Formats: sequence, C-alpha cells, structure tokens
Amino acid sequence: MKRYVILVLGVCLYITGYTQQKLVSRISDRPYYVVRVYHIPASQSMQPTLDFLQQVYVPYMHARDIGPIGVFTNIRNADTAEQRIYVLTPYRTLTQWEEYEQDLMHSKQWLNKAPEYTNAPASHPPYARIETILLRAFPDMPVIHKPRLTAPYQERVYELRSYESPDEAYGFNKIQMFNEGGEIQIFDRLDFEAVFYAQVLSGCRMPNLMYMTAFNDMESRNTHWKAFSNDSAWQHLSALPEYQHNVSKADIVFLHPVSFSDL
Repeated sequence: MKRYVILVLGVCLYITGYTQQKLVSRISDRPYYVVRVYHIPASQSMQPTLDFLQQVYVPYMHARDIGPIGVFTNIRNADTAEQRIYVLTPYRTLTQWEEYEQDLMHSKQWLNKAPEYTNAPASHPPYARIETILLRAFPDMPVIHKPRLTAPYQERVYELRSYESPDEAYGFNKIQMFNEGGEIQIFDRLDFEAVFYAQVLSGCRMPNLMYMTAFNDMESRNTHWKAFSNDSAWQHLSALPEYQHNVSKADIVFLHPVSFSDL
C-alpha cells in the first residue's frame, strides 16, 4: 500500500511538473511586438521617414535576425489631415528590443545612410510624433504570419483593429474569447489571412487588444467580414452570456504595405 501511494504521488508530481513546464513554455514562446506609428502632417513629405525605414531600420533589424517587419501607410479618409506610417517589429525578449533600439540610435554608420531623417533641423523634423505600442502575442497564434496574397502591393488592404474593453477583467475576457473561446479558429476556418493577434501591454488605449488581417483588395475584405458576421459559430460564440460587454470601442485602420515591407 505504501509503495502504491508513493507511485501515485510520483505520477501526480510528474504530471503537475509536465503541465507547469508546458505552461511556462507556452508563455515564454510568445514574442513581443512593437508597433511604431509615425504621425506626419498632410502637408509634409513622408519620404525622409520611408527612406530611413528602407535604408536603415529594416536592414539593421534583418542583420540581427529580427523579422518579418511590416511597414504600412494608412489609407486616409478625405477628412483626415494626417499621414501615418505603421511599423510592426517582433522581438523575442524585451531586452532585445531595448538593446537594438538603443544601439541603432547611436550607430552613425547606419544613421548616415538616411541624412534627411537623422540630420533634419529642429525647425523641420521628419514627423510630428512617434507613438509606440508594446504587445504580447496571443497563445493560440504565437508567431507573425506572412499573408498569402496575390494582388499587387498597392491594391492589398491590411486591417488593423483595436478592441478596447471597459476594464482589465473585461479585457482578459475578450482575450480568452479569442483563444479558449475559439474566435481565432473561426477566422482560420473562414480563410482570413491574420498577421497577428496580441494583447497591448503598453499604449494609450488600454485595456485593449490588437490584431491585423490582410486581403487582396477591399472587395475581398468586405466578403470575408460578411461571411464572418453570418457564421453560425460566431453567432453562437458572441451570444454566450460569459462574453457579453467585453468590447467598449472598436477602432479600425486600413493600411497599404509599402514595397519593401516583409508582410
């Protein structure tokens, strides 16, 4: 009997340890994403910033095995007076992000490749402000996916969504809805080309999550979302009592990839 108890206890400890190990691995394998948003007045050229990204930032990160890196410009509405450039960069650790960003900003060898950006006078900077958003990948999609699109770059539409929640508890509830609830599986089944799903760890709209999907054109985008809205699994999931009121605001931004974007 004593040997039996010891054996059972050993099995339980092994299972517990294995489960904890899987959980730790599941958490540690999730990369961080940094979204940089360059805000540029409509009257000003985006070219110095684009030159910096193409000639300096993206090659620098590639040389350090960082990627894929997405670079996008916003599809502006007629009433929008601002141009924006969005840059999506994945990092394996926060230390990696800090070290590489600091090293680049102190590397004259790299910065001299884009003098109109790095040596711009204070009276005419290349942008108005830079916004930085730090995210952590969802467990059910822990890598950036390169969309399988066939349309020319200028026709492709990337949709960046931010879902804000009333408070942190509702925010975690919405994240759970994507993962354990099966919302990501619905997107997959309906052939959405999702680039990433992630929780915002630091940003100006917290608590919120963000995700990005990609389409060959706006018509394809509208067709996919119509199918999603009419999907019986989504209608069932969104009607469950435990997932009510977990989104207080949805912000949608439409983007075009630039020619040197990895995504």
